Amino acid sequence: MKGTVTKSTGSWYWVRLEGGKRIQCRIKGKFRMKGIKSTNPIAVGDFVEVIEDEDDKGLITQLYDRKNYIVRKSVNLSKQTHILASNVDQAILVVTLVMPKTFTGFIDRFLASAQAYSIPAIVVFNKVDIYGPEEEEELEYLELVYQQAGYKTLRTSATEKQNVDAFKNLLANKVSMLSGNSGVGKSTLVNAVEPGLDLKTQSVSESHNQGMHTTTFAEMFPLSFGGYIIDTPGVKGFGLADMNKEEIGDYFPELFKRKGNCKFNNCLHINEPGCAVLKALENNEIAPTRYESYINMINGLEDENHYRKDIYG
Repeated sequence: MKGTVTKSTGSWYWVRLEGGKRIQCRIKGKFRMKGIKSTNPIAVGDFVEVIEDEDDKGLITQLYDRKNYIVRKSVNLSKQTHILASNVDQAILVVTLVMPKTFTGFIDRFLASAQAYSIPAIVVFNKVDIYGPEEEEELEYLELVYQQAGYKTLRTSATEKQNVDAFKNLLANKVSMLSGNSGVGKSTLVNAVEPGLDLKTQSVSESHNQGMHTTTFAEMFPLSFGGYIIDTPGVKGFGLADMNKEEIGDYFPELFKRKGNCKFNNCLHINEPGCAVLKALENNEIAPTRYESYINMINGLEDENHYRKDIYG
């Protein structure tokens, strides 16, 4: 019987069968994704074949081909890869400029990863009701940066119900993966558009200005207005998986569209003569924050502390 994985704890998988029934399953043998050894061989969103037993539990016997998936590499010493979700229509990154602050390096790594796996991405700026003049100025700058790069952006305040309807429209009739740092308000946003889910929320630690983990495992929820949402655990860092430095520029749309005008086919846009990207950067056609993220990714700087800079600093 075919089903969709809606939750994974590492040892048990919750699967929604085609008839709507939801059962707990284990996996048969070892599943490996071609080319990637991940901490979770089966991910939320996967289509699987299940044999149901007499105790209303099941055994996953087959993993069907994925339409797409998005992978994150751990930024700790293990460097293990983890599949965040599969078979999604879009990836929504929720960011905040205060309580806690999301840094541009994190945003750009997420967007590049989504681009690498051909998943449309949207940047949602949440908690805009608590932004002061400095954050408002930064917000305007970042909106311009990402819109010019080709990304859709949205301002929201889950607590003040600002643009909640617009956020709801983004989700309608699509399978959406929600990601972001801990404490940016992903669960609060989901509760605002679908109160019946009543996802757990927790306040940000004022002493450390960081969010607490409330979502422990990725989980897929049906939406009453059509579509599904995959709520993922908050992450501090977003390491790149399965990329080499020659292709990273292809995952920055504003760099990719200019590479054909570079003098050399193998241009890395660092110091090569006749580089169209460097010329565009000089002419303020490419945001310096985006280019800095690109260079950091080229240099393999995976420690999130490298990005803890104010964009005006």
